Amino acid sequence: MKVFAGNSNRLLAEAICNYLKVPMGKATVRRFADQEIFVELQENVRGEDIFVVQSTSFPANDHLMELLIMIDAFRRSSARRITAVLPYFGYARQDRRASGRTPISAKLVANLITEAGADRVLTLDLHAGQIQGFFDIPTDNLFAAPILARDIKDHYDLANVMVVSPDVGGVVRARALAKRLDCLLAIVDKRRDRPGESEVMNIIGDVTGKDCILIDDIVDSGGTLCNAAEALLKNGATSVTAYITHGVLSGGAVARVSSSKLKELVITDTIQPTTAVQSAHNIRVITAAPLLGEAINRTSMEASVSSLFD
Repeated sequence: MKVFAGNSNRLLAEAICNYLKVPMGKATVRRFADQEIFVELQENVRGEDIFVVQSTSFPANDHLMELLIMIDAFRRSSARRITAVLPYFGYARQDRRASGRTPISAKLVANLITEAGADRVLTLDLHAGQIQGFFDIPTDNLFAAPILARDIKDHYDLANVMVVSPDVGGVVRARALAKRLDCLLAIVDKRRDRPGESEVMNIIGDVTGKDCILIDDIVDSGGTLCNAAEALLKNGATSVTAYITHGVLSGGAVARVSSSKLKELVITDTIQPTTAVQSAHNIRVITAAPLLGEAINRTSMEASVSSLFD
């Protein structure tokens, strides 16, 4: 087994290697003057079980091309098996045709990864579970729920915790966490007028006197979370904390979260935190490296990955 990484999240890749107690694979991923990407493997990979760690986060297109070119390099260097490890799978929000004459970009990206030469995919908290079916190769979708649940148990009195879904679409995820924590569940009913904007309409459930835990897979602009936190506090919640797997946090999201009524935003390191995220007073990062590392180890050993969540 050998673990390599592109440039999207070197810190997470190094943490995964530390967990596995294996050295990071040696490869150069650089750009020519016109920004074309060039990859050169600096060690023999013939017959090896290769894992390429690369989140397709901002800049998504550059990091996606890095991944595709690295996979091609491994395939042409006679690697035995190539697993694309995508802690964050970009384009996942484009998983259907929401209106006429639009693409299904998540399927296109799945095709690109498959055609580049990947033998299997390992990812974490896909925005839509059906994206697993977009791949024609084995795909393992891990869940961050055990990491988040452990952190919640360490910081809160579960007797006073209520898990909250920030929208109706996230109820399945919120219910799973509430069941894991043996807590009550509430739902924020919202109306989205335009992309990136949301208006909270109603709270389904009694949150009076509760420490509310908002749970979701992606935080991008932060508008939904901030509006939900304000609505929950108006309805009697004691505090509101958000636990999110992927901290996209684009544009002015960090400033918006910092000035909001959220007690804390907890994200994982599937996307490498920016300087602004690291310096924000109410944003905390927890690592997904042990989970991803254990899944990589089990994949290499042909052991069960799903048993991680039993």
